Parts: sequence; structure tokens; C-alpha cells
Amino acid sequence: MSEVGVILAGGQARRMGGGDKGRLMLGSRSLIEQVIARARPQLPTLILNANGDVARFDDLGLPCVSDSLGDFPGPLAGVLAAMDWAAERNIDWVVSVAADTPFFPEDLVVRLRETGAPVTLAATPDPERGRLPQPTFGRWRVDLRDDLRDALTGGVRKIRQWTQRHDEALVVFEPGRVDPFFNVNTADDLARANELLACT
Repeated sequence: MSEVGVILAGGQARRMGGGDKGRLMLGSRSLIEQVIARARPQLPTLILNANGDVARFDDLGLPCVSDSLGDFPGPLAGVLAAMDWAAERNIDWVVSVAADTPFFPEDLVVRLRETGAPVTLAATPDPERGRLPQPTFGRWRVDLRDDLRDALTGGVRKIRQWTQRHDEALVVFEPGRVDPFFNVNTADDLARANELLACT
């Protein structure tokens, strides 16, 4: 079973004023370095999805893949870029994590593998809906890439609009002392993340 992890950092960070949100400091390391440190024990092979001049990430030491579709079509385009990279290397699965979510579960990957579904997404308990998907955290079968490309070309942008066509499975992660899918979108979120870091 071959597998690669992709850190999705291809967004425009509008709520943070643009730029590379992952370069903001969280504790003694940047946000993206915190994500890499959490992903590396689970996914020894990692790549980064980013757009623009990818040389700005050279210091991270990760292969960098850009969206093949223009106009920033969203996280699914980053998943597709990772699938294309994986297919060229005969890798069967891509696991995606978000670059702005530094506390994701340390058992994320092993639990996503358990379903065996073509697409498996992380989720959290929700009092109203039962399960709240966290769709940038998923495990994706690479041989779905042509279907995903067609969907994106056809205008699909919402992740679950596509995943629910492919026998999507959800794996629920219970919250601990820290919400494992807390993500940094604003300056206030970053301040809160620094507080949460002390609890982990």
C-alpha cells in the first residue's frame, strides 16, 4: 500500500490579509512547520501544494506541486495536483491535511486507512447533524483523479459534492483538550492557537 501525504497550502488567506499564512509563527515554529512535524510521523513521504513562486518554500525541503487549474478552484484542486504527482510515481493513495490546522489527530492516518473506502474524510461529533465532516483531511484513491479533474473542469468546488459520489466514508474523531481541527483563519485565531499550543 503506497501512500503520500499532501499539505494543502494553496489558498489565498484573504482573512489574514493574503500572503503565506503558513509562515506565521506558532510558538517557536511557523504554522506550516508545526503541521509538518505532526504529519511526518504518520506520513514519511510528504509534499506541499502551493501556488505562485514555489521556490519560496525551498527551505522546507518538500516537493511542491501547484494547482493545474487556474482561478484558485479550492482544496480539491490541491488534492488533484497531489494525485497527479502520486500517479507519476505509482503511488496508490493521497492523504490530505490542511496547512492551517496544527493540532490534527496524531492517529489521523491510521484511522482513515481503516475504512478501505475510495474516499475517507475526517469528521467530528456534531449535536445537530451527528457528524461534521472536516473535508480537507481525507484519504483519496489516486485512480479517481481523472473523474476529479472532470468534476473540477465542470465547475464542482465543494468537496463533498464530489466525495459523496464515490462511496465517501467518514471517521469521527472525538475532541480532546484541544479541538483537533481548530484552524487559523484570523489574527484572533492565531492568538488562540498559541494559547492552545500550551495545552498540547
